[in-house]
Amino acid sequence: MSLITPKIGNGAREKIIGVDEAGRGPLAGPVVAAAVMLGSDVPKGLDDSKKLSAKRRAVLDQEIRESCEWAVAVVGPEEIDRINIFMATMEAMTRCVADLSARTAGECFILIDGNMTPQGRCHQWRWPARAIVGGDGIEPAISAASIIAKEWRDRLMIEAAEIHPHYGWDRNKGYGTAEHMRALKEFGPTPLHRQSFAPVAQANLL
Repeated sequence: MSLITPKIGNGAREKIIGVDEAGRGPLAGPVVAAAVMLGSDVPKGLDDSKKLSAKRRAVLDQEIRESCEWAVAVVGPEEIDRINIFMATMEAMTRCVADLSARTAGECFILIDGNMTPQGRCHQWRWPARAIVGGDGIEPAISAASIIAKEWRDRLMIEAAEIHPHYGWDRNKGYGTAEHMRALKEFGPTPLHRQSFAPVAQANLL
């Protein structure tokens, strides 16, 4: 159950948008952020995407996208390398909220998983927001966003694995597993690798 019940001046509830990201830590692939505004028919069993089985997460992803308003933003490796992963994450959050809020009438209050918001970091950010540590397991809207973001990114990495099959991205999703590190050493980085991340930069020197 949500702990947040923000109000606007006339006493009406603001519309709550939950935001979360997937893919800050991998060596390859984009960072993906999702924004979700729950509908009246909230899918049952929402939780932190990392706590859900792959099968259950896939089912919830479909239910969320069918019953809720949502948006996704993807920031690729080149931009991650240019502005750093933290700022890329803030940008992805800003872009998906901008997309969703543009399709939503009325004022919105943004709940973000973590301990920081894009406020003061991204010039396009203009919404009142609160960061909640562990919010993906507390706030249903953030839980829904975490599920959308992870499933969206996982699909991107599975598609990328078909083009670059040596790295096991369909299994490790770009994280630095032993399999991925061996392939990185043997075959070198791809255009989807984050060149600014130390293991990839080191592989470039081999």
